[in-house]
Amino acid sequence: MALIVLMEDDAATRTLVTSVLKKDGHEVLATENGVHGMIMAEARHPDLVISDVQMPEMNGFEVVAALRRNPALAATPVILLTSLQERAHMRIGMTTGADDYITKPFRPGELRDAVAAQLNKRQRQAELQSLAIDQAVTTALQEQRAHLIKLYEKRLAAELSERWPTGQGGAADERFDSASVLFVDIPHYAGVAEKLDASELTDLVRRFYGSANDTAHLFGARFIQFVGEGLLAVFTDDTNTRTVNHALRAARTALGLVESSRAIAQHLATSYPQRRLPPFDVHVALNTGAVTLTQLEDPLHGGKQTLPVGDVVTATILLQKQARALGWPIAASVATLRSVTGAVRTGRRALIDLPGRSQSLDAAELVGMAQPAESS
Repeated sequence: MALIVLMEDDAATRTLVTSVLKKDGHEVLATENGVHGMIMAEARHPDLVISDVQMPEMNGFEVVAALRRNPALAATPVILLTSLQERAHMRIGMTTGADDYITKPFRPGELRDAVAAQLNKRQRQAELQSLAIDQAVTTALQEQRAHLIKLYEKRLAAELSERWPTGQGGAADERFDSASVLFVDIPHYAGVAEKLDASELTDLVRRFYGSANDTAHLFGARFIQFVGEGLLAVFTDDTNTRTVNHALRAARTALGLVESSRAIAQHLATSYPQRRLPPFDVHVALNTGAVTLTQLEDPLHGGKQTLPVGDVVTATILLQKQARALGWPIAASVATLRSVTGAVRTGRRALIDLPGRSQSLDAAELVGMAQPAESS
């Protein structure tokens, strides 16, 4: 498996991390301070470094800086271990060049997820490379060319029709241990609607939500539902999308929606320069976890309705509202980001309080896709 250098001055934490990682088959070189850890790293060139922030002789931030200055170790991913009291200072670590951090105390599963995310960077780059329709979809969103949309529809129509919930199948629920949920909403919709007439508003809705619906379809959404003035989409892995994981396709969809909103904002400014319309923008949230698509039957009127159920769905909608407050066009939970490490670029990171929930959600701003690795 992987060679990991661990720097942690607390014996109990050092033992826990070592035990968990060795159980997963990794080779772990553990030490109690950063100086010894750097000597190990320079001698062995590990696949990953895990470092506590507060250590004698050389702290975690200094370890990251030293690694980044060494050409032979500069690309080594680093995960920092931090206490709750130190979270406010973690911007220093991320700015210095840390790849991720975990707050102590942490669960073994959280450690495994963070380690796997860093070790799978190359796989994510390969998935990004295999997202062959990416450039074409970007062009379609920018130029809104109908013939490209028809091309994608022909290519994907058969696959979509096979997996799209029609309400005519059995009543059994579809349960997914891991799925990515996307929720997008227009925060100033009411203000824009107030200053447009019915036909103008209809054109606006068709432009944006038609594009949003098409984008989610093109990137293989398993389920799409309009929620008020927002759109909820669920992405899962299946036989038709196994080359690109669901989190990566959801992330690309989110970026496409933001790009489309900017084009519509320009259209509104050009078409109605005297209206003084509120800014047209969108805020998107991404979250990953267990989701169930359950079918509800209407005994009075007949028919069935598919409903996405799960804590991850509720958390995604709440996160979207907080993204608006933070001014982030796209907020993605760390659970989502760890599934696409190496394939996306992130900005600010924060522990976000969600209304009605006892635990905060660790999330970061998604700002773009990484460049695919060049083939040698």
